[in-house]
Amino acid sequence: MDTANKNTSPTLKSRIQNGDVVYGMSLLTFSPTVAEIAALAAFDFVLIDMEHGHGGLPEALPCLHALAAVKTPAIIRVPDSSSSYWARKAMDLGAQGIVFPMIQNRQSAAKAVSFCRSPVGPASRASRYGLDGECEKDVLVICQVESPEAAECAEEIAAVEGVDMIMVGPLDLSAGIGCLRNPKDERVMKMVDCVEKKVLGAARKEGGGPFLGRFGTGQDSPEMYRDRGYRLIRVNLDVALFRNACIQDVNNFKSAKLF
Repeated sequence: MDTANKNTSPTLKSRIQNGDVVYGMSLLTFSPTVAEIAALAAFDFVLIDMEHGHGGLPEALPCLHALAAVKTPAIIRVPDSSSSYWARKAMDLGAQGIVFPMIQNRQSAAKAVSFCRSPVGPASRASRYGLDGECEKDVLVICQVESPEAAECAEEIAAVEGVDMIMVGPLDLSAGIGCLRNPKDERVMKMVDCVEKKVLGAARKEGGGPFLGRFGTGQDSPEMYRDRGYRLIRVNLDVALFRNACIQDVNNFKSAKLF
């Protein structure tokens, strides 16, 4: 193949392996326009959320097109980690990362990795419609730890060959112990601290992983993520950013003294 036709932009995975800390947002609206705005705003990645967003595979593709036009990587969170269907479709679409929710142990992590080791379609978007035969190796495989059981198994999950990153979700962990939406609960913070230590203390693999990722909250500072060793952070959602902007706009107008 003519190497001049190859995409030479660094992949999300290679950036993380080279020491970058990347910051992105989640897309729940599945709006290509919103995806394009996020890319132009210079987010390092956009996470297309098929677990909590209302869209599916047909709605995800135009968002991937919009992001690619601005050279912004897309991560897809699949709705189900127990079947290869969603992961293989996400691979074919050309996602640079896949988040697998509810990974509980070594076995479920190994299954998720196996889904990403199948070759993509020979004429899929991921392979640049047949021009790139090595695209599978560039996919960032992310296992989400979101239950007390998974937190206990974080070290063995991180050790599975092919798992690049452990994604910590404090809100999900808080739900798992019955204190919904309270990520600052002492028990949750203790679990998060335990997961961080297990992942950062794990034996390093080829490429430097396993790495730490985080679904953060507005209560956390950028310095906190850096100091605790996170390489990939997602704090905001498109709907939340728009909601907050709308509320602020209405409040600004109604609080003005017009007369």
